[in-house]
Amino acid sequence: MNYWLLFIPLISAFVGWMGSWVAGKMLVEKIIPQRQQQLATEAGIAASAAFSFADIEKKISDPENIKRVMPVVETHIDDFLRHKLKAKMPMIGMLIGDKTINSLKEIFLKEIEEMFPPLMNQFAGNLKNEFNIQTLVTAKINSIAPGQLQKALSPVLSYYRLTGAITGFIIGLFNTALFLLY
Repeated sequence: MNYWLLFIPLISAFVGWMGSWVAGKMLVEKIIPQRQQQLATEAGIAASAAFSFADIEKKISDPENIKRVMPVVETHIDDFLRHKLKAKMPMIGMLIGDKTINSLKEIFLKEIEEMFPPLMNQFAGNLKNEFNIQTLVTAKINSIAPGQLQKALSPVLSYYRLTGAITGFIIGLFNTALFLLY
């Protein structure tokens, strides 16, 4: 057996790594900076298609989510009635006791529970009118300096070069096997 044939997979792995390195370098240093605006626009379109305000609106006004928030609201109302109200209006603080505080808290919580779903729907609607995802994503990507882009893509390029080396190695093994068979 000719032991030089063992170098074919290693050389193929090196060629795969080198090809991936050159392609990645060209991609990050030339192609992406030249087409950054176009890529930003396309990413903005994709993000706006994937992001649905109807889903957010439904999630925000979901009664289960409101129930999860209510203990926090109750804590704040209790703190307000027991401490802040008494500090701001000492005369009222002297007149109300635990029973009145608990009754007021119950009334406030019931009112807030009824008020939350339409309020959150209105908030989501306002957010939808003021928040354009496509514009935000496009502007964010366009604001990235080429140096920052190279840094951000560095881990991806390392993976890309490793994949090129592994692919080259596998192709080299396949070529060696074919050479040995014929």
